[in-house]
Amino acid sequence: MLFCRPVAIGQIIDLLEQEYYPREWHPHEDPIDVLIRTILSQNTSDTNSGRAFASLKATFHSWEAVAAAPAEHIAQAIRSGGLFRIKAARIKRVLEQIERDQGRISLDSLKSMNTAEAEDYLMRLPGVGPKTANCVLLFSLGKPCLPVDTHVFRVAKRLGLVDSRVSIEKAHSLLQEQIPPSKVYQIHVHMIEHGRRICHSRQPRCHRCILRGACPSSLC
Repeated sequence: MLFCRPVAIGQIIDLLEQEYYPREWHPHEDPIDVLIRTILSQNTSDTNSGRAFASLKATFHSWEAVAAAPAEHIAQAIRSGGLFRIKAARIKRVLEQIERDQGRISLDSLKSMNTAEAEDYLMRLPGVGPKTANCVLLFSLGKPCLPVDTHVFRVAKRLGLVDSRVSIEKAHSLLQEQIPPSKVYQIHVHMIEHGRRICHSRQPRCHRCILRGACPSSLC
């Protein structure tokens, strides 16, 4: 199916669903787990960050134990995740801040907040930006907030959904405004998959792209 003119976000959502199948949204993960795993995922592969997260959980019996540990001990547990000393210090500061704010290391209080309140709290944690905050909101708290990673950002720019000069931070709100809340989870997952399979940073596989007729970066 080809479109030789710009198409609405709804058509992009439908085409990606056609290519990668519908995805059901089941937010059930513990918010602290998502928060720490997202911090570990920065500037590394899913495989390496997954190993780092598993090692961290195996090394310490609780998040309270992580918060109380020296940063160097945390760093040793997450060595496989890359930038491990920087991430260890950040994780320790985040957990300490949550414990001071909440009286324990839990984000359950965010469940009763509206989206803006919950996002504001998360963004005030040390080193937490919109992507990390939105991951917690989407995957744990059932709030339709779109995390924009490098794949989502690249695909969105090539499709003209955001201007090429827009920052990745600003792209969160610009994309959020365009996507129906019920489709936020699905388009997040689909755009990541599309970025990994087809819309590569270098040498994108435009000839195999389901969106090629909707993409200003591709010739019809």
